Amino acid sequence: MVRANQPTIFGNSIVVGVSSIDDGSMRFAFDDESEVRQNRINFLRQLDIDPTQATLVQVSYEDTTDFTRYRIVDDENLGEGILAPISGLHADALVVTRPDQALFLPLADCIGAVIYDPEAQVMMVSHLGRHSVEADGALKSIRYLEQEFGTVATDVKIWLSPAVGGDSYPLHAFNGRSLQEVVCEQFERAGVGLEQIEASDIDTSEDDNYFSHSEYLAGNQMTDGRFAIVAMMRD
Repeated sequence: MVRANQPTIFGNSIVVGVSSIDDGSMRFAFDDESEVRQNRINFLRQLDIDPTQATLVQVSYEDTTDFTRYRIVDDENLGEGILAPISGLHADALVVTRPDQALFLPLADCIGAVIYDPEAQVMMVSHLGRHSVEADGALKSIRYLEQEFGTVATDVKIWLSPAVGGDSYPLHAFNGRSLQEVVCEQFERAGVGLEQIEASDIDTSEDDNYFSHSEYLAGNQMTDGRFAIVAMMRD
């Protein structure tokens, strides 16, 4: 992990971390299974999280046109998808309502948003890529929390992970704006103030500390790997 690039907005309320290339790839599809398993274990240990406490946010683009699928997880999902490349929890965001259950999301250009409601004691990790933002994914993430838990938008705190910048990946459906610009605008429309959002200024297409799928496709990065974010409410 690059210590200077870790979130600060949550204080001691929740544990949040983002891995870097030095931690190895965090997605089974691109590396030896045993190596990825150990990469995940080592990364989580840096944050004092046991793999059995974590649940994988398993994003899938197959057989779906819905990219705003949200699920609440509980004790039955502890450890699911973390140490083996199998998870039935296909969703664009997962939500936890208890401490000591972490949510783990591999990334390589898309935004991972950690959304924390300290009043309702609810935490969501939401995957916000092109498909989901075109479906108003950031706004719908907040609306889901409002509907299910009575969340008030002005109470939440949000951290946005490193992501690809607009120069390398302009969103044509949004007049060439960047993922981060569009996501922040959607959160604003949901009632979240910009002062409630800590957005990483790291462009994954330019920073050598992070995997980038777009840079791999362009031939500028040798490995099509994934870094990861993880978040867990404290007891």
